Amino acid sequence: MPSAPHPAVAPGEPAPLVVARGLVKRFGEFLAVDGVDFEIRRGECFGFLGPNGAGKTSTMRMIACMSPVSGGTLRVLGMDPATDGPAIRSRLGLVPQEDSLDLELTVLDNLIVYARYFDIPRAVARERAMELLDFAQLTERARDRVEPLSGGMKRRLTIARALVSRPDLIILDEPTTGLDPQARHLLWDRLYRLKQEGVTQVVTTHYMEEAEQLCDRLVIMDHGRFAAEGSPRELIGRYSTREVVELRFATHDDQTEALSLAPMAQRIEALPDRLLLYSDEGDAILTEAHRRGYAPVSGLVRRSTLEDVFLRLTGRTLVD
Repeated sequence: MPSAPHPAVAPGEPAPLVVARGLVKRFGEFLAVDGVDFEIRRGECFGFLGPNGAGKTSTMRMIACMSPVSGGTLRVLGMDPATDGPAIRSRLGLVPQEDSLDLELTVLDNLIVYARYFDIPRAVARERAMELLDFAQLTERARDRVEPLSGGMKRRLTIARALVSRPDLIILDEPTTGLDPQARHLLWDRLYRLKQEGVTQVVTTHYMEEAEQLCDRLVIMDHGRFAAEGSPRELIGRYSTREVVELRFATHDDQTEALSLAPMAQRIEALPDRLLLYSDEGDAILTEAHRRGYAPVSGLVRRSTLEDVFLRLTGRTLVD
């Protein structure tokens, strides 16, 4: 699907921090990113979603000046990564998928030492570090070594470290992978606070709920191209229905009989363990299923989510 055209910047509106036109990334004969267009606006959270191998990480690495562009144009903070990589990187904050903290140092020293890479005076670095530890809810662990910290604490420290230089743009690659629900929600709260403070964020994630919570706009990538682009609400409205009815049956024959409900839905999916009926009137379908005597083992009506959109556009087949 070709990328949608982007409107010109309105008079008085700040220029986008990232602008890509026909962006391409090749690895030999393999085309990882296939001529995509996008803009990332100041102060927003922009997401890249996609199955494994879709091209999202390759795109992020080009934005972060970690991988050269193979074709098209890319401007980050108004500069060309091909010639201005060091200048761009000095204004970026990077949160990699795998934590790269110094486990032998204390929590506080991880921030102070990292700040020195940006030539931040030690007194200023210490002041910023203490502010960031408060932001990350790690003040009480300032003197502790990093190694025994929980996974959630390490992720919060990694984000705090990326903010030491007060970057114009922070890039987060799978920021909550491997965290338990409590740690994930706390991290969402920290990232939401950053957005309120005007910090521009670029996120990749496999968690659809995370993308709905954090992203103002996002793209869904598949085979190196954009399958869709918009806000989570816009994408759900465009590619799904208001509600989804999930019906589970005791036998395959019972499920097959219930396919007669299909005309009531805008779309139906027959999965091995259940039927999914997409409709704006989910309660009416569930009522009709019971009226016809289908008696599902379980039946529920839920709102459509970004995950419904993602699976419709990229398929349910596992990609390795």
